[in-house]
Amino acid sequence: MKKLKPVQIILMGFLLIILIGSLLLTLPIASKSGTATNYVDALFMSTTSVCVTGLVTVPTVAHWSLFGQIVILLLIQIGGLGVITMVMGFLLILGKRVTMRERILIQESYGLNEMSGLVKLIARIFQGVLVVEGVGSVAMATQFVPEFGWKYGIWASIFNSVSAFCNAGIDIVKLDSMRSYVFNPVINFSIMALITLGGLGFIVWRDCVHIIKQLWKREIRMKDIFRKLSLHSKIVIFVSMVLVLGGAFLIFIFEYNNPKTMADYSLWHKIQASLFQSVTTRTAGFESIAQADLSEGSSLISMILMFIGGSPVGTAGGVKTITLAIVVCCVIAVVKQEKQVILFKRGIAQSFLPKAITIICVYLTVLLTSILLILISNDSNFMETCYESISALATVGLTKGLTPNLNNIGKIVIICTMYLGRVGPVSLALGFATRRNKKLAKYPEENITLG
Repeated sequence: MKKLKPVQIILMGFLLIILIGSLLLTLPIASKSGTATNYVDALFMSTTSVCVTGLVTVPTVAHWSLFGQIVILLLIQIGGLGVITMVMGFLLILGKRVTMRERILIQESYGLNEMSGLVKLIARIFQGVLVVEGVGSVAMATQFVPEFGWKYGIWASIFNSVSAFCNAGIDIVKLDSMRSYVFNPVINFSIMALITLGGLGFIVWRDCVHIIKQLWKREIRMKDIFRKLSLHSKIVIFVSMVLVLGGAFLIFIFEYNNPKTMADYSLWHKIQASLFQSVTTRTAGFESIAQADLSEGSSLISMILMFIGGSPVGTAGGVKTITLAIVVCCVIAVVKQEKQVILFKRGIAQSFLPKAITIICVYLTVLLTSILLILISNDSNFMETCYESISALATVGLTKGLTPNLNNIGKIVIICTMYLGRVGPVSLALGFATRRNKKLAKYPEENITLG
């Protein structure tokens, strides 16, 4: 273990948890029928839980017993917070000392640049997650307890709250996900709030808590809140708002007269359903309207939102909002013939530009490979396959109904795609790349023609 690089430990940690989870889910006690689950389906369920995706080959509420659901919930929580975070959290609870190597693992896991305050950050993350998931559970319990009774109502509330916060999108309420609650504002806005908080990332949490403390002490004024945030938090909040509101607006337009979805809804319910669809595509996976019934325009918008995903150092997947912002601003800088990429009157270091472009290119390569492999091995149409592959890679969990109909090859392709989406294909490449001596020679440059 000491010879492994930090990124390799993280990659192997996720893989180990997935394998352990798959073995537990194959046990007869894990299914309601009391029979062993097919290993490929158990592996699929374990992967989708740890990778907080939400795609399932068997219905969660109908197939898995209480034991199976508990295993799935633990896998979701571990996957959402990260294997390293969970291990460090238990070390803190036990009062163990966190060594420098373990601090490096935390730093690598969250992609942070600094080493200071990492242990305190982990402690605060656990405290914050407990509070947020607890509040979400209470809010949903007000709806689920009257419907299902105390015992199952409370359990369903806790499960859905954890699943929503971790952006997993797996539920144990009904076979149609959240479609039965499309007009229920408590369920809708509780889930949207949990998805958003999980997707913003823990760095934004830390900044916001610091700002709130300053407001409480009257050290800053209300009008100075946004200005006092770090550049990271400004980008995340601004881009997230644009994507959610812009996505909701476009989905509202495309689905307004769609008889299969929202044509018969009231104006308020159309707005609510559009907003839910826009938020859930930010890698959550719950659905309040059937994805197979979406118009082609809404399907395209949903795929774009899924591909972008949430923000760094959070529970969401995708290429991330920061990556999108850097690439877009880089394009703007090139068009304006500016030498520096600027965001909120701050220059972005040149070293971030190739990283952002690399992330998008690698994600596109994995996505196209996944689409091609599924089209070759399964009898599926192009739109369903694209939707499924993007959903898997961005760890979203929305589907147009293709998942249960995949053959074993297709399931394995989606399993690999989900794993790559959770750990990051770039991280995987870096983790297992062999070290080579850096080239000291610098070759002469020559002009080429672009465009």
